[in-house]
Amino acid sequence: MAAREPDMPDLLARVREEIEESVAVKRAALDVCGASIARAVGVVIETFRDGGKLLAFGNGGSAADAQHLAAELAGRYVRERPGLPALALTANSSDVTAIGNDYGFDRVFARLIEAHGRAGDVAVAISTSGNSPNVLAGVEAARELELRTVGLTGSGGGELAGMVDVPVVVPSDATPRVQEMHITVVHLICALVDETLFPRAGGV
Repeated sequence: MAAREPDMPDLLARVREEIEESVAVKRAALDVCGASIARAVGVVIETFRDGGKLLAFGNGGSAADAQHLAAELAGRYVRERPGLPALALTANSSDVTAIGNDYGFDRVFARLIEAHGRAGDVAVAISTSGNSPNVLAGVEAARELELRTVGLTGSGGGELAGMVDVPVVVPSDATPRVQEMHITVVHLICALVDETLFPRAGGV
């Protein structure tokens, strides 16, 4: 029996609905947390300007966002410039599994912050709920070591929003919409770091 062809008008309607919802969340985020995003970018810029590094971490899709951020900074976003010291604490599976096995999964990011973090660095913690225990423990370790802290979250911010120097709380409870805004913030960080620290002759 032949597979039923998808109903294209229904699929198009759903595509439109999802994109319009995403756009609405981004517009709301601009109003609600645009200033916080600018502050977060400023913290990252100052960290690199002062010779510090960026450490990013999160779980699942947020781990992917952390790795995306580190890759664009250490590699290249758009313009040619020197690589920047940025690490995703989720990228080394041997680190994550060894620490998880020996100390418990809740201590994974805290232990890696202890290993790599120094006063003046910036920790970028990413959690859509703001309540991931290992992310919160990572922020605690960062604060103890006098790192600057930025939190990307949603759903009202959770505990993370009250723990970091700069919380960016996306005004949505829908995980996909929050994650879409987080990747927009990642790109804003990369673009504005490039423009500020590596200006082109005659303008940005």
